[in-house]
Amino acid sequence: MQTSHRKPDRWLGRKGFFDPRSFTASVCCKKVKRLLAAALCAGLLFSHAEPIYADAIWDRWKAADAAVAKGKPEDAVPHWEFLVRHYASIGDWQNAALFCGRLNQYFDRMKDYEKAIHYYELENEYWLKDGKDWGAVDLQRAEQIRTTVEAYISTSDTEELKRLAAPPDGKLAKFEPEYGIYIGMYTERDPQMHNYYDRSETFYGKKHALYLVYTQVGKPFPKQYVTRAKQAGVALQIAWEPMDGLDAVKEETVRQWAREAKAAGIPIFLRYASEMNGNWVVWHGDPQKYIQSFRMVHDIMEQEAPNVAMVWSPGQVPMYSIAPYYPGDAYVDWVGVSLYSEPYENGDPKQGNMQATSPVERLDYLYRTYAGRKPLMISETAVSHYANLPQESFTDYGLLNLQRLYEIMPYKYPRLKAITYFNVNLEMKESKNNYLLRDNEAMMKLYSRMIAPPYYLTKVEQGTRPSDHAGHVPLTARTPIVKRAKITPFVKIPDVYIGKLEYYLNGRLLDSQSGPPFGIELNAGAVPEGSVFEIVVYNKDGQRSGSKSFPLSSSVSVVVDGKDVKFEQRPVIREGYTLTPLRAILESMGAKVEWDSSTRTATARKGNAVVSIQIGSTFANRNGETVALEMPAQLVNGHTMVPARFVGEAFGGAVSWDGTTRTVEIRSDGQAPAAKVGTAEDRQEQETLAANTTTEDKKNLGSVAGAVFGWFKLQVAKAFKLFNDAA
Repeated sequence: MQTSHRKPDRWLGRKGFFDPRSFTASVCCKKVKRLLAAALCAGLLFSHAEPIYADAIWDRWKAADAAVAKGKPEDAVPHWEFLVRHYASIGDWQNAALFCGRLNQYFDRMKDYEKAIHYYELENEYWLKDGKDWGAVDLQRAEQIRTTVEAYISTSDTEELKRLAAPPDGKLAKFEPEYGIYIGMYTERDPQMHNYYDRSETFYGKKHALYLVYTQVGKPFPKQYVTRAKQAGVALQIAWEPMDGLDAVKEETVRQWAREAKAAGIPIFLRYASEMNGNWVVWHGDPQKYIQSFRMVHDIMEQEAPNVAMVWSPGQVPMYSIAPYYPGDAYVDWVGVSLYSEPYENGDPKQGNMQATSPVERLDYLYRTYAGRKPLMISETAVSHYANLPQESFTDYGLLNLQRLYEIMPYKYPRLKAITYFNVNLEMKESKNNYLLRDNEAMMKLYSRMIAPPYYLTKVEQGTRPSDHAGHVPLTARTPIVKRAKITPFVKIPDVYIGKLEYYLNGRLLDSQSGPPFGIELNAGAVPEGSVFEIVVYNKDGQRSGSKSFPLSSSVSVVVDGKDVKFEQRPVIREGYTLTPLRAILESMGAKVEWDSSTRTATARKGNAVVSIQIGSTFANRNGETVALEMPAQLVNGHTMVPARFVGEAFGGAVSWDGTTRTVEIRSDGQAPAAKVGTAEDRQEQETLAANTTTEDKKNLGSVAGAVFGWFKLQVAKAFKLFNDAA
């Protein structure tokens, strides 16, 4: 059995990933002093300026240094800001960047994070203009101290889910799902699972779609892994590594390997020569040679092994050296990345604290650059829950970032369509971190809970999607709650660890949570039109660290004979009555609907029964009899909308109303469904919102909120009227 040669944190000793506080105290100061000395010697500080003006600049410089020497760095700030503006105005990007560095460090220490972020980002911009990639660490620190409050809501709007996850040209790549995410795992060094892939359901309650294995160019095709994969009915991600260098990768070797891959008869994601942008691999250093080799492997696989998808997979850092190695769209099926979350650089507290960095923002550059061209996978990832070198437990850190990895990143980045977890305890090797889920009960439970929904796909198939047709989208006014929805927040604060999240609806506290998994479920019936949902975050000291409000609405659902009716135009509320699309509901009941544009009349036929209704009329005709409508039929966005009760009863159906989920239920056989009023908890949720809104509350909330609650009470009254009528 072959073993892994992977060092999942090989990049961590490199520039760009360390504790910004230790950086401020040592590395940055050394860099600044070195560059300032070089600049002085070269006369750069006074370039592009008149001699007298140069003296004025020097005076500013000396004044700033004097303020720092007196222990009053705040007095140096206006001088540094002046110097940044001056050097940027004359195109001296090096000095402009250096003084940005002094400013961002000062504001960071003062916890004036907005200003610190501004100067971190500006420093990166100026280093890039100076032809250096030294600003990557500044961007990282900016993200560490940025307060982020986002939210994602569950939905069954398949068209929206497909739209967000689709490539611009609409053509899915090989093995690409429409939406949803393949779950994968590396298990070879899990002492209980090894490569027995069919044990996944026993341990995690769910089958995984693919498993990661490693092999080297020149070694025999790994048939033993294929045997295990076939037994479990899964795919493989094969990391194929040219350990003897790119020159040793010969066409005949690749072609033989490709033929055996085809004979394997299972989907294979071939991750050839990955992490090429890092100097820790022997195939690093010559982008053109790398591209030529990758293209050769692609072409042979395309000819010989149609079951192989080519994965181009750099390391997440160094960021600015990724692009030169890209082989081109025609030669890449998927773009992958190696990305790990761990509390210390190289597992060593002395080398830098990494706890402020989450996995979410670290995918941003790759996503912005390639998601419009290819589906993305995190081909190798893990979250540490224990640092072996200092022997420290990091369960809080692990849980926080495990949820971000599996519940935030796929929602925020819908073109991310596969995640493979590196399930290993590295003990005192390599990163010296424990990623093994089974070694931490809380991590194991959270992982199993998160991957349970159908959104986390278990079989690699072209164009597949979740069996429940559900997913998550950003929470905006465009996505109403239909029946019931889960809202999942992404919160990140400079203090790293979250003390508490509070959820408010229209100013009323719904729930508070002190640890992952963060999220709340809401029924549609508890959310009046025009509602406002707010998330408030506190740090571990109980201090309020941030908040954000989101518009929130709910929508009426219609169920006919147990099946949800899909609408192009959702039901609407007019003067307290629910208007539903005539055609969608009647066709779901087996009727045929015709439209006469000259008379603006819709006519439906089912068997010998005929029903017609004219836009604007308060009456309908059913088999020659006139029927009064609660409200006139209306055209809404080109759709004929009529009162829900009438359309449900038009052909002898029985109608009921579930106020908890705002659902109209129709039984076409005429048997009255049992009226649903929800659980005691659901009823209490609704009653609290309505009954606790006092006159003073309305005054404080304003007329809009008062109208919202008035509407809610009207809906309750209408619901009970409909219950009585249906009975």
